[in-house]
Amino acid sequence: MAAQPKRGGVSLPERGSASKPESSILARITSSPIVSRGKQAASDAAFVSKKLIHSTGKAAWIAGTTFLILVVPLIIEMDREQQFNELELQQASLLGAPPTAPAGK
Repeated sequence: MAAQPKRGGVSLPERGSASKPESSILARITSSPIVSRGKQAASDAAFVSKKLIHSTGKAAWIAGTTFLILVVPLIIEMDREQQFNELELQQASLLGAPPTAPAGK
C-alpha cells in the first residue's frame, strides 16, 4: 500500500540546501561545544536546584511537625503554670497572708 497524500492541505516546497547565511551561522553557533557545555551546566544547575528545594521542603516539614509536637505543648504548660502561680498569689492576698515574692524572680 503506497502512502497517500493528505487531502485538503497545502504542501510547502522542500527546503533546499542553499539557505540564508544567517541560518548557517546560527546552526554553527548552536552546535558549538561552548553552547553545548552551557546547556549541560544549566541542566545540571536545574537538577541540583530541584533536589535542593525538595530536601528543603522535607526539612521544613520535619521542623514544623517537631515544633508542633514538642514545643507547643511546652508553651501551653508554662502558661498554665504561670496562671496557677498568679491565682495562688491572688488567693493568698485575699486571705491576708503576707505577700511573698514569686519563686521565678
